Amino acid sequence: MNICVIGSGYVGLVTAACFADMGNQVWCMDNDAEKINRLRQGEIPIYEPGLQELVENNLKDGRLSFTTSLKEGLEYCQLCFIAVGTPPREDGSADVFYVLNVARLIGELMEQDMIIVNKSTVPAGTAVQVRETIQIQLQLRSKEDLQFEVVSNPEFLKQGAAVEDFMRPDRIILGVDNAGAAEVMTRLYEPFTRNNHPIIIMNVKSAEITKYAANAMLAARISFMNELAILCDAIGADIAQVRRGIGSDHRIGMDFLYAGIGYGGSCFPKDVKELIHTGQVNGVHMDIMSTVDKVNHRQKYYLLEMITDRLGEDLQGKTLAVWGLAFKPLTDDMREAPSITIINDLLKRGAKIRAYDPAAMDKARNIWGLDHPGIDFVDNMLEAISGADALLLITEWRQFRQVDFKEINALMKTALVFDGRNQYEPLQIKDMGIEYYCIGRNCHVR
Repeated sequence: MNICVIGSGYVGLVTAACFADMGNQVWCMDNDAEKINRLRQGEIPIYEPGLQELVENNLKDGRLSFTTSLKEGLEYCQLCFIAVGTPPREDGSADVFYVLNVARLIGELMEQDMIIVNKSTVPAGTAVQVRETIQIQLQLRSKEDLQFEVVSNPEFLKQGAAVEDFMRPDRIILGVDNAGAAEVMTRLYEPFTRNNHPIIIMNVKSAEITKYAANAMLAARISFMNELAILCDAIGADIAQVRRGIGSDHRIGMDFLYAGIGYGGSCFPKDVKELIHTGQVNGVHMDIMSTVDKVNHRQKYYLLEMITDRLGEDLQGKTLAVWGLAFKPLTDDMREAPSITIINDLLKRGAKIRAYDPAAMDKARNIWGLDHPGIDFVDNMLEAISGADALLLITEWRQFRQVDFKEINALMKTALVFDGRNQYEPLQIKDMGIEYYCIGRNCHVR
């Protein structure tokens, strides 16, 4: 099939590359000329395992093209995917300006029948707005005879595993009100569902809300465990043991039951707030979602409380090493990352930060600046801890899991570790002569 994907961010670029890899002819359009030029050279602007090779191979084979011209992208396409951002407004609602602006441009330029697919995460009712926006432009051009359908096809891609998730999805959700469009979309996705995972067809608004519901459920599990972890610390229980106890119940399962310093990224925070807002405008108070959001905000300060309880409120003269800056491993995404809240608070208290992340250093420099007097961005994890008064593990990258604790003890000024992701066994750390703090494991040991 001939496909146009509008937007070359995490979702758009992965979508374009994976569709091309299945033999489709794909045009990926973005109005950022510099980014498009880099992509034409095979340079990937984001860190996502497997994506570089996918883009390079399909560029070489001629199935994937990048353009700044929407007219070029739409010229031959049967399917047009909208994959642009929907950033949160101050009231928590999703801003669909970019989606509707793309819809307007499609209406101004389309010359053949096509299926318009919302891949962006959008509130329920957005497909109706997209349809109306396109229809207005067609009427202005006297092109009312052109036929189009608007489909909701939410993405469920985990950053760090997005290519794998797209190629082997748990399920495909299609919100569609037309049998013909459903058939075309099913044919498009059949090569990705050879593992017998389902293609689920539902009405458009149900598909739109399904995306938010899925992310909100996962966020709720995280906040539940984080709140329980604080209770475990208060009463002397171990959240890791509690996790095994409840996760072995097949109705619950083990996934997303890790205690830590809160969720971040571009999806969970934004989608929880959008559900709260959708409830408000429809007269429904979303008590559970409101609490999930509050617990997550509070959790980012839990590690800070441990640090100040141990080192004092005034951190002048203290050098703190930070391992991990991205909101999760295997990505360079810093959006809503707990590290931002934690580091900013430590800087206000006078601490010097020496930070390392395997992928997110450039993004971090963009946030704090190259010449920030309080932060040094270093080249490796050992340089970060050399002479440090404490180590903060913020993001659970694999290279931080099995480390030489004797070397850590020798390099640090004070062998003091604050583990925000519960990567280490408290007794093992203690035996190495390291003072260790973690989340919900009653492990404030010296």
